[in-house]
Amino acid sequence: MKILGIETSCDETGVAIYSETGGLLAHRLYSQTAMHERHGGVVPELASRDHVQKLAPLIRATVREAGITCAALDAVAFTAGPGLIGALLVGATLARSLAWGLGIPAIPIHHMEAHLLAPMLEVDRPSFPFLALLVSGGHTMLVRVEGLGDYQILGESLDDAAGEAFDKTAKLLGLGYPGGPAVERLAAQGKTGRFVFPRPMTDRPGLDFSFSGLKTFCANTVRQHQRDEADKADIALAFMEAVVDTFVIKCRRALRETGLKTLVVAGGVSANKALRQALDELARSLRAQVYYPQAQFCTDNGAMIAYAGYLRHRAGVQAPLGFKVQARWSLEDIGV
Repeated sequence: MKILGIETSCDETGVAIYSETGGLLAHRLYSQTAMHERHGGVVPELASRDHVQKLAPLIRATVREAGITCAALDAVAFTAGPGLIGALLVGATLARSLAWGLGIPAIPIHHMEAHLLAPMLEVDRPSFPFLALLVSGGHTMLVRVEGLGDYQILGESLDDAAGEAFDKTAKLLGLGYPGGPAVERLAAQGKTGRFVFPRPMTDRPGLDFSFSGLKTFCANTVRQHQRDEADKADIALAFMEAVVDTFVIKCRRALRETGLKTLVVAGGVSANKALRQALDELARSLRAQVYYPQAQFCTDNGAMIAYAGYLRHRAGVQAPLGFKVQARWSLEDIGV
């Protein structure tokens, strides 16, 4: 069984082929970062137009790299949401058309489900059930995962996602886009303890998140103290430490409340080295296990879509000819 995966939810065009017997046969990714950096963030119309230009050539290149032809494919999986509606439509339209032409199923994939399944691409993979911390540009949530399609959201961001907070902090500090890697690089030069930022919503029960107040605190600190590169580095470090501590506190609370001993961390922010180190230490203290995707599969990519498509194809899922995409789509509404 060979599944073609197509990811076009935002600003990366991702294509991959996953085989039941051979694993990940090939994957290609085109990032629009350079284009959007000029505007300080993603421009939806530009993202959609770029997907139109890049997707078909990427599919051809990925099929060649896998050493197969399209006739060997058993299904085409595509991101159906959540995401930018125009970008989603590009991938969904091509996927549905290709599947129809080949006479094979088209499989709609929830973007965040694909992220939480991404660590299963590794040889050392988690088993159900587990707790998932999903931290990306548009979403931050803690999810109890009992099995494929069986998800319970335990907590989520009430305002900005962690990735958005990183992007906005980077902009305040005059850094580039995307903000996460830029803030992490600058924070490596900072001195700990000079600034102490709040750990939002950790002084009360519950597993929800809030990062808008942290962003405002950072903005006020920048206005009051930013005079040179050392100031910026100290501020970046204080911000990153606050985010990491918040995730550690919430994950500890969620693991204890659920009794689960396996933690999966996925999404773009999961590539942050300080976050990984802190969660590794948390897992050791609780005698739990923590799993991450490879760094290349933390951000949006076709490999996670192809793998999720493989699991859902086995479960008998496929899209009708009248497919749809969704800008907003709760994990709890997927089902199997």
